[in-house]
Amino acid sequence: MPQTPPFPVTFGSTGFNNNVYQTKEENYGSLYYHDNNLVSGSLEALIQHLVPNVDYYPDRTYIFTFLLSSRLYLHPYELMSKVCHLCVEHQRLSDPQADKIRLRKIAPKIVQLLTEWTETFPYDFRDERMMRSLKELTHRLSCGDELYRKAVQQMMQALIRKLTTLSQYEEVLAKLSATATDRMTVLKTKPLSIQRDILTICNDPFALAQQLTHIELERLSYIGPEEFVQAFVQKDLLDNDKSCFSDRKKATNLQTYVEWFNRLSYLVATEICMPVKKKQRARVIEFFIDVARECFNIGNFNSMMAIISGMNMSPVSRLKKTWGKIKTAKFDILEHQMDPSSNFYNYRTAMRGATQRAVTAHSSREKIVIPFFSLLIKDIYFLNEGCANRLPNGLVNFEKFWELAKQVSEFMTWKQVECPFERDRKILQYLLTAPVFSEDALYLASYESEGPENNMEKDSWKSLRSTLLSRV
Repeated sequence: MPQTPPFPVTFGSTGFNNNVYQTKEENYGSLYYHDNNLVSGSLEALIQHLVPNVDYYPDRTYIFTFLLSSRLYLHPYELMSKVCHLCVEHQRLSDPQADKIRLRKIAPKIVQLLTEWTETFPYDFRDERMMRSLKELTHRLSCGDELYRKAVQQMMQALIRKLTTLSQYEEVLAKLSATATDRMTVLKTKPLSIQRDILTICNDPFALAQQLTHIELERLSYIGPEEFVQAFVQKDLLDNDKSCFSDRKKATNLQTYVEWFNRLSYLVATEICMPVKKKQRARVIEFFIDVARECFNIGNFNSMMAIISGMNMSPVSRLKKTWGKIKTAKFDILEHQMDPSSNFYNYRTAMRGATQRAVTAHSSREKIVIPFFSLLIKDIYFLNEGCANRLPNGLVNFEKFWELAKQVSEFMTWKQVECPFERDRKILQYLLTAPVFSEDALYLASYESEGPENNMEKDSWKSLRSTLLSRV
């Protein structure tokens, strides 16, 4: 049977294989190939293709692609159950008298498959059913051979470490959220004149851009590749019309990262609208323009976009007297990078440059590529919506999943970069917990800074004042 080729061979410049429709289709036991590339197959055949035997081990790109996309059809614990069944029955692991030479050949391959699964998709194993199946299978493998027992032990220890780290991360996020809520309560009772602002914490744009990059890379690192698929899981009509993840949400780290983008945008708008004096507001705007430019130079496109989004929010953009004091040339250049025309052509060009720089990088700083995350999600969403999961003949459309895996694997490279900058706890704490205004509070602060200019704004101002006063 043809082996699954690595990504560079599988994909042309457009993502899909350029030769797919130029050669005769070949059938290998319900798996269909074009030009030696797997393009479709039955779900059962694809599962069998995942499981190694004495003479075969699946290509790593196939393992990643199938483990990523299979959750569109069945729960990971259901897939694990089927894999365990195939391993036990087909490899005769249930037979204590099975040929030990055969077992020695197959056991390392099964352990390797399980290791790849636990390393790349560790969050699957937060499900007790997954852990139960994993322990049952590894117990069979490790019985009677010290070498396999040690390999299994190392795999399990690494998995437990990853899951423990994730739990600790979630606890930290919960504490940060509680601290931000408490500080918002204080903000409502504390005079504006004695509140801290970003410039009292950090007045160096490069230093702030570095700390933003710390937050971005940390939050990126906790997003599991499967979350991109699970965020868009649709009902599959050939699988009992049930979504595999209808019972619970399974993209929490992805959602947390999106919420960080929104928080940063609102923090920027809050810092601009809060000062009473026009000169101070102009200074804050100029500072954030410089921060956004430093983020761009680092390769931190997500923070750059969040900052620009904050400055483009209506309560900020309407401050015409404040903007009149600013030389906007640098801001215009940044907005040019964010221009959504031609499907964000300017941004995508800059991203390609950063990605190429990362490939040839000699330092960890040059490896940083933090994408505009909302656009990445949008790209994956449209890929998922634009291509059917199954072909008209009912077979799994694996060509779609090669492309999906290609996009997600690129993200996997970006998220593994360690931040080269020194942490500044004071700045990080402020960025993560400083209170931010709601949209209504931003408008009210904006009107207090520069009065309403027309009847619509006057009505809005009166309404906001009465609403906010009634809440106090």
